[in-house]
Amino acid sequence: MRALKIAGAAIVAVIVVIALLLVIGVPSSFLTSQIEARVERETGYKLTVNGGAKVGLWPSLNVTLNDVTLQDPKERDNDNRITAGSIQADMTLASVWAGKPEISELVIVRPVVNVPLQRERLKDAAPAAKPLAAGAGNAVSIEHVSITGGTVVFSNLRDRVENKIETINADVTVDADRKIRMTGNARSGDTPLKFEIKAAPPAPPLERQNIPTEIKLDAPGLLQAPLSAKAEVRLNGSVVMINGLTGVLGDGAFNGWASVDLASKPLVKLDLDFQRLALAKSPDSTGSAAQPWSNATIDLNGLNYVDVQARISSAELTVGDGHFAPAAIEATLASGVLKAQVSNLGAYGGSANGDVTIHASTANPSFALRADLTGVRALPLLKGLADFDKLDGKLQTRISVRSSGNSQRAIMANMSGTTFAVFQDGAIKGLNVAQMIRSLTASTLSGWQESSEQATDLSQLSASFKIDKGQAQTTDLNLVGPLVKMTGVGTIDLGTKQIGFRVEPKLVMTTEGQGRPTEPVGLGIPVMIEGPWGAPRIYPEMQGMLDNPEAAYARLKEMGKGLFGANGGGLNSSGIGAALGGLLGGGQAGAAGTPDTGQSGKPNDPLGGQLGETIGNLLQQGLSGLGQGATGQGGARPTQGRSILNPNASTPAAPAETTAPPAPADATPQQDSQPMNDVLRQLFNR
Repeated sequence: MRALKIAGAAIVAVIVVIALLLVIGVPSSFLTSQIEARVERETGYKLTVNGGAKVGLWPSLNVTLNDVTLQDPKERDNDNRITAGSIQADMTLASVWAGKPEISELVIVRPVVNVPLQRERLKDAAPAAKPLAAGAGNAVSIEHVSITGGTVVFSNLRDRVENKIETINADVTVDADRKIRMTGNARSGDTPLKFEIKAAPPAPPLERQNIPTEIKLDAPGLLQAPLSAKAEVRLNGSVVMINGLTGVLGDGAFNGWASVDLASKPLVKLDLDFQRLALAKSPDSTGSAAQPWSNATIDLNGLNYVDVQARISSAELTVGDGHFAPAAIEATLASGVLKAQVSNLGAYGGSANGDVTIHASTANPSFALRADLTGVRALPLLKGLADFDKLDGKLQTRISVRSSGNSQRAIMANMSGTTFAVFQDGAIKGLNVAQMIRSLTASTLSGWQESSEQATDLSQLSASFKIDKGQAQTTDLNLVGPLVKMTGVGTIDLGTKQIGFRVEPKLVMTTEGQGRPTEPVGLGIPVMIEGPWGAPRIYPEMQGMLDNPEAAYARLKEMGKGLFGANGGGLNSSGIGAALGGLLGGGQAGAAGTPDTGQSGKPNDPLGGQLGETIGNLLQQGLSGLGQGATGQGGARPTQGRSILNPNASTPAAPAETTAPPAPADATPQQDSQPMNDVLRQLFNR
């Protein structure tokens, strides 16, 4: 009886142990060495199971390996290996007994694939792995693979460079005909990725056999539209050849070929022809005029770890909101130096040619740009590429600049080179230059006085700049329009977005414009434009007039002819008084009695008063623009012995008129205006 009790207790204990083994698995550390040896013998890679292994019997036979590392035994660096938190394989017991395991489910948790980045291609690259023998691929069959929380790390320890594709989740199914379908998602930085891959590999060996492949990729922020493509993929040693490539990017079809040499540093070759190609533009690539350039680091290190030979053509190319047709780009990337060339690019009714070179092999990358644009419509080009919609017309420009730096601010501050641009038969949108100049007679302007209803027609606007260390200087700014002319010199500080210009605009006082047979009558006023280029301060510059009163006398004398006629008919005694009163702040100095119609035929002709008020305002604005120096030295700026008269002082009597000698019959009489001379003598104490 006692023996039966002991036997019964033993049976119960065995049942309990078996039940526990079915639930928690069979500790199988003794299998670890066998698994590691088998993997290394079959693949040539060393498998290390650091977390042990176990065999489960419920609900099906399964083997779990924890903390797994797979590495080439010839490589000692940790940046060239594959690790996984755990790998679990579910299989049928019958297939194991038959020696051909059929894995129904393979679950890989938190795999990490480390890909080393190399700056130079090795001459003696490692030979390609030997192809599997026929039938070797049938030793193990897998129906379904699940990957969760995966990561691919691209790194170079010496350069301290590391980039990742993270949160990789993928689902792979393989049917009885060896057709493979993979779907999944991942994230690269701030860019989400979704992908789907289909392939139908033939029976092993796969070397030099075509593998029909389809791929779909959706990467918002990297691509402006989803990508789908089909190709015949062939493995030739370390080279992956992609032939017969066709596909669709958004609503534009493309075709071509590509290849990738994976031995050592990757070498990518491709030749693609698109019907329509759209490239995204960085949302903060330019920033507003009021904001400083970004000081954020521009990372170009990735250009050092891949070589590229590419030719891309497109019937229509879109960059941001800019459209070009047709487009052909040839580019090479080798040893961190990117060179791209564009020839006969169709751009808004004109053409463009140019090339760009980027040296990213050093910590402080350098840039060089050369571009020639001819007959291009300026408004859509500038608006599409730089969100600038203030200039329209036919644009011709030549740019040759170079710079260095790893941020927008550094690149603009270090820029050097030359550039020339001319706009013809267009307009300045949102600005009325003539009205701005007239407004200067009353007050200093702050900003460009923009208005969507305003515009300034122009026949030509041109300037050439010499750029040195971010300072762009011009001495030949020239604007010609129907109602305004302007020349000027100045400097643009590209790094700080500051401008300093001295321009000489001339307003045309007739609606006939500058196309009339004779020289139009205009008003010349030196104007200073200083401050941030988004909102500068604009004011008349009078320093030159005060320093050189003889030239000012001649200028105002000519101005008077334009305003009041060559013979001064528009000035009468009331006009003279009004001019002096407006300038000197006093009342009417002329006759205060009966209105004098003079030659204008109008009572109380206001032209004289407007002239005086205009000149007075200009002098006041100009003096205020000279700074605090003048007021700190006892009032107005010294004028070499000539001063503005006290408004309470008596007005000198005008000299008697002199009769001009008769002019020849074939010459137009040229004589001074006596009333105008009286005004100018009182203004300049002459």
